[in-house]
Amino acid sequence: MVIYSIDGFFIMAQETQGLRRMIFDELTKIVDPEINVSIMELELIDNVDINGSSVKLDVHLTSPFCPAIFGFKIAQDIHDYLLKIDGVDDVELNVSNHFMAEAINNQVNASPNPKKP
Repeated sequence: MVIYSIDGFFIMAQETQGLRRMIFDELTKIVDPEINVSIMELELIDNVDINGSSVKLDVHLTSPFCPAIFGFKIAQDIHDYLLKIDGVDDVELNVSNHFMAEAINNQVNASPNPKKP
């Protein structure tokens, strides 16, 4: 979307900033099930890219050999928590630096979107 008005751009920036805040609030609620610490405290989120109602995240896990079940759980929680936010219609996750990264990405990104409350 192209915005020609400076005021219009400012409004779009505020909306994106509000959405970013909601995304980070949800990410703070997600914990690593093995050690019960927030993924935000562990600094596992590498990048968040918001484009309209689509969100792309780059994530790494606590170690390349983090138990796969915990890696899948963290990734699925990120996907599902973010899709419950009003204004987010699509989430694409890119888990890297893990021995099961490709399988985690394929499974989570192909999973159905949870219904919004």
